[in-house]
Amino acid sequence: MAESGSPQGETLLFLTDEQLRKGIEAMFFAYRAFTSDPDRLLEEHGYGRAHHRALHFINRQPGLTVTTLLAVLGVTKQSLNRVLRTLIEDGLVESRVGRRDKRERRLHLTEKGAALERALSEAQRGRMRAAYRAAGPQAVAGFRQVLEAMMGPDLHKLYQTMKEE
Repeated sequence: MAESGSPQGETLLFLTDEQLRKGIEAMFFAYRAFTSDPDRLLEEHGYGRAHHRALHFINRQPGLTVTTLLAVLGVTKQSLNRVLRTLIEDGLVESRVGRRDKRERRLHLTEKGAALERALSEAQRGRMRAAYRAAGPQAVAGFRQVLEAMMGPDLHKLYQTMKEE
């Protein structure tokens, strides 16, 4: 193993258990901050983070199928059905029958749903923009690389699919 005083040792310093623990803790606190603003708004409406994630991905890809949303969110059918039922009943999401395949249910945000999604993501975009500016382009690219590497092959493939559309 390289010594910490050597150039190679310094580049490997981030692999120590202590540095990994610090990274894990930073992720916990960053996630807490990242979700705090939307959580307050969601609570006002009686919704949770699952509702937010559904609104985000339906907004990101209008016409998303329920099957694809299930795969993206990684939740059970029963759990997603509860979330979608609430969002549909509250007039935030429309479920339309597929044009080619009548068995498909394609999801779209209503104007009301799009407005809520914008409000939920506005604070997150602001927080992300400020952090990106403070960190600089190289750090942003490195951060994205780390996140993508943590996904694993199956989730990374799903992520790539969402990025392309």
